[in-house]
Amino acid sequence: MTGGIDFLRPELLALLPLAALPLFARSTDARHYPHLGWLPADPAGRLIGLLLRLFAALAIAAVAIALAAPGRAQTVEPRTGRGAELLLLIDRSRSMDERMLPSDWRELSPYDIRHQTLSRGPVKSRAARELLADFVARRPDDRFAVSFFSASTLYVVPFTQHDEVVQAGIAAGGVHRGLSETDVGRALISSVARFEKRAYSGSRIILLVSDGGARLDEDTRLAIRAGFERQRVALYWIYLKGFGRPDLEAAGEASEAIPEVALHRFFQTLPTPYHAYQAQSPEDLAAAVADVGRQQNHPLDFEELIPRRDYSRHFVALALALVAVLVLARRWQLGGAT
Repeated sequence: MTGGIDFLRPELLALLPLAALPLFARSTDARHYPHLGWLPADPAGRLIGLLLRLFAALAIAAVAIALAAPGRAQTVEPRTGRGAELLLLIDRSRSMDERMLPSDWRELSPYDIRHQTLSRGPVKSRAARELLADFVARRPDDRFAVSFFSASTLYVVPFTQHDEVVQAGIAAGGVHRGLSETDVGRALISSVARFEKRAYSGSRIILLVSDGGARLDEDTRLAIRAGFERQRVALYWIYLKGFGRPDLEAAGEASEAIPEVALHRFFQTLPTPYHAYQAQSPEDLAAAVADVGRQQNHPLDFEELIPRRDYSRHFVALALALVAVLVLARRWQLGGAT
C-alpha cells in the first residue's frame, strides 16, 4: 500500500524562493515629502500593504507548487462486499451477427419460424450485450473483466469495479462485424490465465456467451482442465441456440460428433462447477443471465486500486484568487490616488 503526498515534477519546487521577492520589493509609487513628520500615522495602511505583499508571495508559491504537480499517490485499499470476480467472455464470431428466435416463436409454424427469425428476431450479439450491460449495472459489488474472442482473444477490460469502464467495454463489442473463425479453446485458456497472480478472494466465474462449439484436442482439454482446477474458477455457458442449431442434451454416441454437444460434455468433466443455459429467444437469454445473478452472491474480499489524485488545480485556483485580490486592490489604490 502506498500513500502520502508526492510531486510529479519536484525539481520545479526550486522556484519557491521566488515567493520571497514581494516581501523585499520597494514600492514604485512612493511620494516625496519634505518632512515625513507632518504625515499622520497609518497603521491600517501599513497592515494592508503587508497583507498585499503576503498575498503576492503566496500567489507565487502557489504557482510554483502547481507546476510541481502535487498529488496523493495511488493507494490499494481493502474492500468487502458480496458478489464474485466475473470474467465476461463474449463470442464475436460472424454467427453472432445472426438473429435469435422471435419472442412468439412457439406460436409459429416451422416455415414461419425460419422466415420470422430472419426478418425480426433480435441480433444475438446485440441482445447479449444489452442484457450483460444490465447485469453489470445490477451488481455493483462484483469485479468484472471483459474479453471478446473469435480466432484470437481480445482483452478489453481488466478486473475492475468501475461500472462505467465495464459498460464501455461491453459496448465496444458492437463496433465491427465478427470474424468467420472461432477458437473457444484458446479463449478459455487465456481467460483462466487472467486469474493468475490474483489473490483468491471468493467466487470466481467465467461467463461464456457463445452460439457455437468446438472439438478440442487432448492438449487443449488438459490445459483447460488444469487451469480451471488451479484457479478454482466456475464456468457458466450461455449457449445462444439459433434456429436449426443442435440441442446440448442430444443423446446418443453419434451426438458426440456435434461440436456444441462435444464441448458441453467436456465442460461437464471439469473439476469445478459448470452450468449451461440454452437460450433461443430474448426471454431465455434474460432468464439465464438472471439465474447467474441469483446464484453468485457470496462474500467477496478484494483490493481496490485508487488512482492518484492530482491537487494542482487547487493551487492554481488559489493563485488566481490571490491575483484577483491584488488586481482589485491596485485598482482601488489608483482610484483613490486620483
